[in-house]
Amino acid sequence: MSQSDILKLLMDYFPTAVHTGHCLVFISEEWRVELKEHKNPSFGQNSKNIPVIRIKVFKKALNGEFVPGHYEDFQIASVGELALQIERYIQNALGQNMREKA
Repeated sequence: MSQSDILKLLMDYFPTAVHTGHCLVFISEEWRVELKEHKNPSFGQNSKNIPVIRIKVFKKALNGEFVPGHYEDFQIASVGELALQIERYIQNALGQNMREKA
């Protein structure tokens, strides 16, 4: 599964996300969340072509810039289960549901 394939499939689960060409982005007044396929040739080689999706969470600072915070890598074969676990992670990191509030 190519990078654009997995991101396009995840867009079906997260309709408020914006596809930038290289990642999916959720954005609100206080948060920015990026979903991107992690590209490290030595990372996850034993995983038989299951893509690694890195979630990065940014919080808006007082100066208006988004500052990096939490990040986590997900490697789950089922796209539905991957989307569910990503959504749970985002909800826990932000304390809100980005799928509905972005």
